[in-house]
Amino acid sequence: MNKKQKKMLTRIIIAFVLIAVLSVLPVDGYLEFALYMIPYLVIGYDILIKAFKGIRNKQVFDENFLMAVATIGAILLKDYKEGTAVMLFYQIGELFQSYAVGKSRRNITELMDIRPDYANIENDGKLEKVDPDEVEIGSIIVVQPGEKVPLDGVIVEGTTTLNTSALTGESLPRSAKPGDEIISGCINMTGVLKIRTTKEFDESTVSKILELIEESSSRKSRSENFISKFARYYTPAVCYGALALAVLPPIVNLVILHNPAMWSQWIYRALTFLVISCPCALVISIPLSFFAGIGGASNAGVLVKGSNYLETLSETKYVVFDKTGTLTKGVFEVAGVHHNTMEQSKILEYAALAESFSSHPISRSLKTAYGKEINQNRVTDVEEISGNGVTAKVDGTPVAVGNVKLMKRIGVEAVECHQVGTVIHVAIDGAYAGHILISDVPKPTSKDAIANLKKNGIKETVMLTGDIDRVAQQVAGELGVDRVYSELLPADKVSKVEELLAKKSEKEKLAFVGDGINDAPVLSRADIGIAMGAMGSDAAIEAADVVLMDDDPMKIVKAIRIAKKCMRIVYENIYFAIGIKVICLILGAVGIANMWVAIFADVGVMVLAVLNAIRTLFVKRL
Repeated sequence: MNKKQKKMLTRIIIAFVLIAVLSVLPVDGYLEFALYMIPYLVIGYDILIKAFKGIRNKQVFDENFLMAVATIGAILLKDYKEGTAVMLFYQIGELFQSYAVGKSRRNITELMDIRPDYANIENDGKLEKVDPDEVEIGSIIVVQPGEKVPLDGVIVEGTTTLNTSALTGESLPRSAKPGDEIISGCINMTGVLKIRTTKEFDESTVSKILELIEESSSRKSRSENFISKFARYYTPAVCYGALALAVLPPIVNLVILHNPAMWSQWIYRALTFLVISCPCALVISIPLSFFAGIGGASNAGVLVKGSNYLETLSETKYVVFDKTGTLTKGVFEVAGVHHNTMEQSKILEYAALAESFSSHPISRSLKTAYGKEINQNRVTDVEEISGNGVTAKVDGTPVAVGNVKLMKRIGVEAVECHQVGTVIHVAIDGAYAGHILISDVPKPTSKDAIANLKKNGIKETVMLTGDIDRVAQQVAGELGVDRVYSELLPADKVSKVEELLAKKSEKEKLAFVGDGINDAPVLSRADIGIAMGAMGSDAAIEAADVVLMDDDPMKIVKAIRIAKKCMRIVYENIYFAIGIKVICLILGAVGIANMWVAIFADVGVMVLAVLNAIRTLFVKRL
């Protein structure tokens, strides 16, 4: 408990003891009133002050006003004990709510406790702790065992294992060695590392993640907006309803029916009506459900940019995948060189040099297969043709490396490959030189992820790829993908997603899953964009609505399950809170429900709704 909560607990205990003592004392009249005012003011002075300030600021209708009117009214009807007890139990509920919300926020803060406190800079053989904000790009920092990596960079010295659980939700450590990229927020578990920083702290992965989590609360879901509007109109309506309940029946009794007015009875019912009507359970539990849902997702390595995206994700019925790097490892290996008119090593040399300026996985595989140091000074006139390949001059000789479309573009007849894989055709000096077969393998969990998506209500899975149809069909068949579109340019992927969006119903949502670097236009066009394996990728964090912090396809299933659980709890709280209140309001209006029932309808329902909301924090592992 914090200091404020401890103070409230003390007030509750004092008020409770005083009420218990006064209940057995034989006092009545003005003395009873004066004595009951002591516990009433001890427990309720802050509510009265807030209600007065609300009236003064012309913001009358809130829970403080409802409680003030209800309890003062009960006291004026000489129900001193009941009026004071109502205020006491209301404050008990408020304390519980404050503690529960505070605890859930602390849980989320602990789960995402990745902000580094300092960075070690080596000075004259001694380590000096500095603020991460002060470290410039290109600086060498030292990270010792047990410390958080404060900034993104590249390991220049040392080997270690890294704990990335705060980022990815996975408990298995990852090994790291010199030359590996390393991101902030990981915990160095074993060896001493020297890291050359590649980003300033404000641009580092840890800053981006924390910024996303902090901003997520500003993006409201339809349910949250509904509750806000509901409370704005509901509270004044019930206040006027209570006034009508207090005034109209006595007048009807007196003037029309010529019976006793029974003012005190109807005023008591109106006050009970006010206590019951307090919308705390909805106003508190619904935002808390979304907040806990986003926190629980963060703990699982799924960053959701706002509760509106959590709501959209729960309605997803179609999932469209990019292939390379999403369903497959994206780690291409040269499987062979076929139909070559020169030595294999020479073709690989030309291809690797022509592709040497590209960072595409296929380009990296060609450079790896070549296996020698690449002198980029030998390469000129490089032109990358989107969806086709690359043309360049190597030692002054024209070289074209790409797919069949590129060969047609330059007027060279390509030889078809009969093996399954990605085929890279090579033309040298305007003549066909052969083709290089490159293979990519599915990720170990891709097949299970597709199967689990269908179990979790996904109607159809679709794969989009620039690969030739034969390769695409083989991968789709192996993984169980329902539909596949192949040989697509980047612009074609956007068109296909738009076609799919036009075919589905408005209530059904379509998610696109990509690597977040080459798929930014499609991520933006889908109902919800999911960037996978995006640790440290600025493009992914900017373009996507949901960011998966590692490259495991099962995280997509987890993200959808979290979203569905969150929305289920939100609707449970809405139906439960409104249902109980409607029943109790009717019972209160006809005189069956008293103040104690009203307290349950307000405090009890709020406590149950908050407890239910906190369940969103916890998601079972797949």
